[in-house]
Amino acid sequence: MKNISILVAEDEEEIADLIAIHLEKEGFHVIKVPDGQEAIRVVQTQPIDLMILDIMMPKMDGYEVTRQIRDQYNMPIIFVSAKTSDFDKVHGLVIGADDYMTKPFTPIELVARVNAHLRRYIKLNQSAKTEEHALLEFGGLVISPDERKVMLYGNDIDLTPKEFDILYLLASHPKKVYSVENIFQQVWDEAYFEGGNTVMVHIRTLRKKLEEDKRKNKLIKTVWGVGYAFNG
Repeated sequence: MKNISILVAEDEEEIADLIAIHLEKEGFHVIKVPDGQEAIRVVQTQPIDLMILDIMMPKMDGYEVTRQIRDQYNMPIIFVSAKTSDFDKVHGLVIGADDYMTKPFTPIELVARVNAHLRRYIKLNQSAKTEEHALLEFGGLVISPDERKVMLYGNDIDLTPKEFDILYLLASHPKKVYSVENIFQQVWDEAYFEGGNTVMVHIRTLRKKLEEDKRKNKLIKTVWGVGYAFNG
C-alpha cells in the first residue's frame, strides 16, 4: 500500500521512533507528534489514513483526541497504551478506537494490525466511491450506507465506524444469524483469535445508542449459543 500516511502520537520518543522505523520499512509515510493537540492539528491540515495514539499524552490525552477526531473523520485509530485494564480497553473501543494494544508490544504485531485495518478502510472507501447502496428502513430506523449515517425517529445517531459496520452487516441480512466470529471477521477483516469481547462491547454500546431498552421488540436479537441477528 503506497502513498499511505500514518500519524503516530506518542510522547515517548524512543517508542515513537521504534514504531516509525517499522512502518517506514513497509513503505508508509509516518508523521510523529508528541502530544494530543498537535495530533488534532495535523489531522485537520493534511490527509491521514490511520492514527496510532498513546493515551497518556501531554496537553490532550488520546481519549479526547479520539472524541474530537470521530466528529469528522473515520480513519482507523489504534491505541497503544500502558493502560492494561479491561475498563481502559473497553472505554477506548466505545469512544471510537478500532483497536487497542498494550505496552510492551511487538512491532511486528502492530504492523500486522495496521495493514489489516488499512485493507478494510481502503476497501470500504473504494466501495463507497463505485457503488450506490439503497437506504435501509425499519420502522423509525433509517440507515444510509453511502453517507454512513443512522437516524432513529428523525434524530441522528452518533455511531463509531465499527458500530456502523456491525449494524449495517446485520441489517443488510435481516433474520440471518451471525456468530461473534463471523462479525469479527467481516467487520474487522482479520482472523478471529480473541475478538469475542470486542464484538460484544460494540454490540452493547450499539444497543444503548439505538435505545433498545425502550423497545419491546429488540432490533438486535441475541440467539443464545449462536450469535446475533437483526430483527427488522
